[in-house]
Amino acid sequence: MENKTAFLEALNYRRSVRVYDNDKQIDTQLVKKCIEQATLAPNSSNMQLWEFHHISSKNVLDQLAVACLGQSAASTAQEMVVVVVRKDLWKNRVKSHKTYLTHLFGKKQAQEYSKREKFALNYYKKIMPFAYSEFLGIFGYLKYFGSWITGLFRPTYRQLRKSDMRVVAHKSAGLAAQTFMLSMAAEGYDTCPMEGIDSLRVKKILKLPTSSEINMIISCGIRKPEGVYGDRFRIPFNEVYKHW
Repeated sequence: MENKTAFLEALNYRRSVRVYDNDKQIDTQLVKKCIEQATLAPNSSNMQLWEFHHISSKNVLDQLAVACLGQSAASTAQEMVVVVVRKDLWKNRVKSHKTYLTHLFGKKQAQEYSKREKFALNYYKKIMPFAYSEFLGIFGYLKYFGSWITGLFRPTYRQLRKSDMRVVAHKSAGLAAQTFMLSMAAEGYDTCPMEGIDSLRVKKILKLPTSSEINMIISCGIRKPEGVYGDRFRIPFNEVYKHW
């Protein structure tokens, strides 16, 4: 019951804060801890195609505030966390999984693995490379049409185009971002997720590769009363809840 209460308190405390109190400092190591907790978020096939760039340098914060179009949530932030999608690292993640599973199951002859172990190994040796492999977007459409034909006869996974896999990676990064913000709320710290950004400039500031994508920038600090713009508004629950 105590854990349930703590979660509800964090959930209700978290608001998108637009103005921070720079007379109240936050602990950089505590923010780092919250980022580490964010990596525990669920994500597609546990591929963890994300990076978290933790910014506490005043010089970089000032540059990012400009790239965030000068919004007050950025210009008054004490720190920022840039959540970056790294779909381009899928081969590295597959390799890490294969190494981990081989260590977990032990090195054996192929016939010595159990059915469950074989499935896990083949998932990262075959299925993930099939899902993420791409060539100028063409292979993705071939996979898509193949799944469409298969779907005429039985249920099948259809999100296999390059654009589909991009959405998958961003959904996973979004789950991690929400976990981070709730972790911060549990510590009594405030955040604001920002999508109103010049992503190209952000990538240049952080020296990110062109293949990376900015999921969102999260400003961090301690709120001023005027930093929360009124009571929380939500569409009536019965309009968004459909029970079948």
